[in-house]
Amino acid sequence: MSGADLPASSTEHPPTRLLGVVRPVSSWLVQRRWDVVVHHSDRVPASGGVILAANHIGIIDGPLLAVLAPRPVHALTKREMFEGGLGGFLRRAGQIPLDRFAPDPGAIRSSLRVLRDGGVVGIFPEGTRGDGELRRFHHGAAYLALVTGVPVVPVTMIGTRPPGGGSNALPERGATIEIVFGRAWQTTHQAWPRTREHVTATSVLLRGHMLSELDSALSQTRRSLPGPLPAGQSEDDPDTGLVEH
Repeated sequence: MSGADLPASSTEHPPTRLLGVVRPVSSWLVQRRWDVVVHHSDRVPASGGVILAANHIGIIDGPLLAVLAPRPVHALTKREMFEGGLGGFLRRAGQIPLDRFAPDPGAIRSSLRVLRDGGVVGIFPEGTRGDGELRRFHHGAAYLALVTGVPVVPVTMIGTRPPGGGSNALPERGATIEIVFGRAWQTTHQAWPRTREHVTATSVLLRGHMLSELDSALSQTRRSLPGPLPAGQSEDDPDTGLVEH
């Protein structure tokens, strides 16, 4: 589906200039600290709207996705991260604030604008950091795929949190981090109205595909995920606040 065929939006496109400037420098800094291996980046279409849907195990998953994906990424980022000085940087870098606990039409409009303009939206369907095994799977990625018909590329983050480490734990310096881009998944564009049942059914299909790609990534890299967060560190289960019908 071409950008002209996607739903129209009066929302401004998130900024892109700073994102383009900081990616090369940030990538160099990341590679100095960790051994980061990116697999199958060619599976991300070189042009057109794309959704990158990743598992979420560590605090650096979002920054690594934004910096090391083959194309600049406008990632849906929890609203709490936009407080203080960091918030200004995130906004200038084109990241999209998301209220995970209430309907967030602003995040929807911004995401649709990015996809309509042929850009890349990053989303973590688990909604928060955890074991990364997609046990919890919210409907935002499936909803955006239904509205736009653009492909969803699964992303498996491996090694971004040490085994047994807390929610803010970082890998040791020199540790190997692997980012595996999976085979793209796509559903047919569904014009309004979209029922809750349709969104849920589509989300089930997307989760099944992502689980298959997760298993493939772990088998390929011969790695494992870090396991659950220590007791008491899990966040409340958000509903991502993204989906409207």
